[in-house]
Amino acid sequence: MKKYLFFAVITIAIWSCNRSNKMESADTTEALKESSADTVASDKIIKTADMRFRVKDVQTVKEKLSNSVKEEGGMIVEFTVQSNIMRTEKAKYSADSLLELTSYRKEGQVVAKVPSDKLDDFTNKVVKMAVFVDQQSLKLDDQSMNYLSNALKNRNRVEAVQQLNKHANKKSNNVETALEIKDDYVDKKIQNQTIDSRVKYSTITLNFYQDNTVQRLVVGNDDLYDYRPAFMNRFWLGIQNGWLIFKEFILILTNLWVLILLAGAGYFVFRHYRRKKKLMSA
Repeated sequence: MKKYLFFAVITIAIWSCNRSNKMESADTTEALKESSADTVASDKIIKTADMRFRVKDVQTVKEKLSNSVKEEGGMIVEFTVQSNIMRTEKAKYSADSLLELTSYRKEGQVVAKVPSDKLDDFTNKVVKMAVFVDQQSLKLDDQSMNYLSNALKNRNRVEAVQQLNKHANKKSNNVETALEIKDDYVDKKIQNQTIDSRVKYSTITLNFYQDNTVQRLVVGNDDLYDYRPAFMNRFWLGIQNGWLIFKEFILILTNLWVLILLAGAGYFVFRHYRRKKKLMSA
């Protein structure tokens, strides 16, 4: 019984190894076919556009741009709308309020991805939204050779893994080496997929602004001087305060009557002594 059990275990182990080798061989063959499909140079042109223009209303144009991007099958990846204050002044409007005048410039930025074959149509739509175009540029980045280089290197990596699998029993470090080669294969494959994505969808950056706008706003008066009483009230209050100060001064003098008496006595003694000295000198 033990003998049959031993043979059964050996058979299962051999079948598992063969199955694993077949699966690995199938994966390697699939990768080899995939890498062989891209061994001929093809156009991989990445388009990047940039525009700056003036508009009548930033918020309205931002909404139109969003709709246009969706119509072309693209998407907005980033947008910003901000107001930059150029100058602020405050003028007196009433006793308790001020007229605040603010001059500001509103600006917007939209970063979008648009299908490359529709980039020209989209930029033409954008030009129609502008009052004046300050700057417009298009950059072409040819990644054809990099793409082909990654594909050829991946093919070499697949063949190297096949050779390592054939001699798996002869070298102990074959597993680690094969794993490193496979990781490199994945990196190059991701790079090519990134290139494909950037070729399919072009990135366009749109900077737009509107003319300086002046905003009028009535705000509360924060100048405390304007909240003081009128002149006549303050004048009468000053007289009252002066009388109070005078009475307090009199009360202080009454508390110091002894010192005042001694000072008066000392003064008369000094005068008497001085007069007597003059008589003696004469």
